[in-house]
Amino acid sequence: QVQLVESGGGLVKAGGSLRLSCAASGSDFGRNVMGWYRQAPGKQRDLVANIFSGGSTYYGESVKGRFAISRDNAENTVHLQMNSLKPEDTAVYYCKLTTNWGTMRAADYWGQGTLVTVSS
Repeated sequence: QVQLVESGGGLVKAGGSLRLSCAASGSDFGRNVMGWYRQAPGKQRDLVANIFSGGSTYYGESVKGRFAISRDNAENTVHLQMNSLKPEDTAVYYCKLTTNWGTMRAADYWGQGTLVTVSS
């Protein structure tokens, strides 16, 4: 059974940095993609960034140039380095893993979420 455990959220002042981590338990994920989504109060959950098992990355427009996603395939972990944080980055950040991406066996798994609060 796949489980995702997130860490690294917290309170930071605008302009500061935080690093989120997500560790996935389990094995045989196949070609997969790990990523981060965020949801602010009263808003939909949006993609922040994702990274495929081969290393390709994608970033949402609002975080390009400020956030960097990376992964360790051997440890099944993904990290999100967040720099130059803004108050509008305040949200609950969720880790997501899609296993066997692009196949009929694809499955999504979500972490429990970690709160990031950026004060002005």
